[in-house]
Amino acid sequence: MNRVSEVITSSVAQLTESDTARLDVELLLAEALGKNRTWLFTWPEHELDAKQLKEFNRLLSQRIQGRPIAHILGRREFWGLDLECNEHTLIPRPETELLVETALDLDLSSGARVLDLGTGTGAIALALASERPDWKITALDIVPEAIELAKRNAANLRVSSIHWCLSSWFEAVDKDQKFELIVSNPPYVEENSPWLDIGDLRFEPRSALTAGGEGMLDLEFLVKGAVKYLAKGGFLLLEHGNTQAQSLEKLFISNGYKSVRSIQDLAKHDRVSIGQL
Repeated sequence: MNRVSEVITSSVAQLTESDTARLDVELLLAEALGKNRTWLFTWPEHELDAKQLKEFNRLLSQRIQGRPIAHILGRREFWGLDLECNEHTLIPRPETELLVETALDLDLSSGARVLDLGTGTGAIALALASERPDWKITALDIVPEAIELAKRNAANLRVSSIHWCLSSWFEAVDKDQKFELIVSNPPYVEENSPWLDIGDLRFEPRSALTAGGEGMLDLEFLVKGAVKYLAKGGFLLLEHGNTQAQSLEKLFISNGYKSVRSIQDLAKHDRVSIGQL
């Protein structure tokens, strides 16, 4: 019962609380074997030795207890980039790639100044830098460990063009500095949301997830605050919850933004909203 195919089948049955049980098992098994997932499909009859099986069971037991895959492996792929992850920041999610995609579709000049607020792992800033190396990107976070993590990710990816800074939102930004684009994936979950006690969210920092005012407090702050830091014609681009688009669009409009719209994710949920000053 130590063949790759048999280990996968028996282990998937143990991950009853995961919506991605097979993927989880394949990722953990590939890690234990020092291979990639493609190798597992190519060599399903490979027999695990005792050391490999012990390591896999160690990793699997953590996932059975609910620990996120990104924390077990210490990394997560985002926009094709391999990013280090830990308990100090949000785990980069596929939905946030919509924020990156929307930003890249904007008609911004070469050398555009971009501000990433609440950068976490640095996922958004690094994804943008990978596609637009000429953009002048500044990335901020209030958590020192997050800034250090983002810097490590930048170093691992050999990206040296981003300016990283410890800051509570706009606090450390020069009041005379203007940006053509401000992006953020801020906290937007209600503080008493039952989702906080389910799945990976249990292991992520609450400060990076929740905001007051039914999850709208930080979004409202950013919409109002960005007005002072956007260049004329500049864009504010925000990720938000799937029920917040209408309220957020009204906030944009009441604060002087034009061309306000929301973009749906693959699940057909309004996930990103944008306005132009």
